[in-house]
Amino acid sequence: MNNRILRSLLTSLLVLPALAQAPAPEVQARMEQVLQHYTSHHEFMGSALVAREGKVLLSKGYGSANLEWKIPNSPATKFRLGSITKQFTAASILLLQERGKLSLQDPVKKYLPDAPAAWDKVTIFHLLTHTSGIPNFTSFPEYPSLNALATTPEKLVARFRDKSLEFQPGEKWAYSNSGYVLLGYLLEKISGQGYAAFLQQNLFDPLGMKDSGYDSSTMILPARASGYAPGPEGPQNAAYAHMSIPFSAGALYSTTEDLLRWEQALFGGKLLKPESLKQMTTPFKSDYGLGLAVHAVKGHKVVEHGGGIEGFNTQLSYYPDEHLAVIVLGNLNGGAPGAIAEKLAAAALGEQVVLPIERKEVVVDSKILEGYVGNYQLAPGVIGTVTREGGRLFGQLTDQPRFELFAESDRDFFLKAVDAQVTFEVDAQGRASRLVLHQNGDHVAVRIEGEMPLPKARKEVAVAAKVLDGYVGQYELAPGFIMTFIREGERFFTQATGQPKCELFAEGDRDFFLKVVNAQITFEVDATGRATGLVLHQGGDHPAKRID
Repeated sequence: MNNRILRSLLTSLLVLPALAQAPAPEVQARMEQVLQHYTSHHEFMGSALVAREGKVLLSKGYGSANLEWKIPNSPATKFRLGSITKQFTAASILLLQERGKLSLQDPVKKYLPDAPAAWDKVTIFHLLTHTSGIPNFTSFPEYPSLNALATTPEKLVARFRDKSLEFQPGEKWAYSNSGYVLLGYLLEKISGQGYAAFLQQNLFDPLGMKDSGYDSSTMILPARASGYAPGPEGPQNAAYAHMSIPFSAGALYSTTEDLLRWEQALFGGKLLKPESLKQMTTPFKSDYGLGLAVHAVKGHKVVEHGGGIEGFNTQLSYYPDEHLAVIVLGNLNGGAPGAIAEKLAAAALGEQVVLPIERKEVVVDSKILEGYVGNYQLAPGVIGTVTREGGRLFGQLTDQPRFELFAESDRDFFLKAVDAQVTFEVDAQGRASRLVLHQNGDHVAVRIEGEMPLPKARKEVAVAAKVLDGYVGQYELAPGFIMTFIREGERFFTQATGQPKCELFAEGDRDFFLKVVNAQITFEVDATGRATGLVLHQGGDHPAKRID
């Protein structure tokens, strides 16, 4: 253990502030309304905690930790964290650098001499910042079929070590669980300890995080939440995943209270040297530092990361200038934790918070709407196209469904299908020069010239209801990402985790397409006509196994 860490912790124990230090009643009431909204709409089950300047403003559980036994969630409930794990991995690597065991600029091959030639220029820094070019193994076609099988770090690395790089190291940013699995593998080799043991000895024990650790399905873990996924008739048990698969990219569990201890230690100088914390929270590309995203939300700097794994979605956000921590851990798959965290932060900062059901539509002249029609670049390769049909405005991102935009004012619009808003910025002639997408932060998109290609015309055919019934069910496309198919009379619909319901149209007994986005689906069936899996054709072919 680092003696500096031990000494500082012995002289300054981390104590969770008491709930008696209450905020203004209206702030607390608004936070409660936010959480009740998402809970009552069956979008959230979990626990939430908000603390500012050492005062806990809210700490409470919502919904059930276990639906079958009707056990409620509480601040003591343990949740799988998913990719929030990555900041713990990054901090561990920085501790090793402080101890002289490695340098972030070291090439990976320094510690893995037999690594492929393609990795010659890949450094530890590239792995931490998602700029290595190593492809993401959780996107491989075979991934869903292997997700339930126990493995080792070495075998995990073997899944992607011989794949071609997607780009030259440092050239671009692309989220890669492979990079963080490789970091865990390197940590074990360099430290001589297992990943779980290293974190326990160097992070969890020194910081008093008694309710955090490396998860395991075989371990008896008191107060562990069960994970659920949305189903056609309500929540259902999430698919099984062996925790050796997410490893150092996503296998940890914790509670809201322990994660507050983590934030207090990390940003309070109790764990890393100032220069290490600065490295960790300095963006390199795409607003990403080391295991943490760093960007602005309504003018406030926020350091955050979300997580998603079978049955769980999570969000951990810290506003350093305001010393504000917002922690939302959910045991129902979906995007609610991120939206909740942003609204809780706004309430804590005294800003206006508007829930989806509170937004009111106004009529905007079609001439004003015409000034917004065009294409806007949100990110490299991601274009937002705005179109008008009479007095209605629509928005569509590259390879995403088209959504109607509803006006709250001449320049401010909102979506009903997802919790997102759009603000147009116009010139003197009323023509939009750019827009701002308000969804888990503020994302600026500048108007560009050119048109986004639309899906090619397809011919619909009628398919018998009995055939459609063979396809009704759930299919796992990726960990925590489920496609649900339902039949309503002669119409067929699909809904992916955290996405709106979309109608499917048949062009054959097994082949279907969507009109709102350029995507098609082919079902794979057995001798009885029941689907065993499917292939989603969208930016490539993505197989999904039936899980219900």
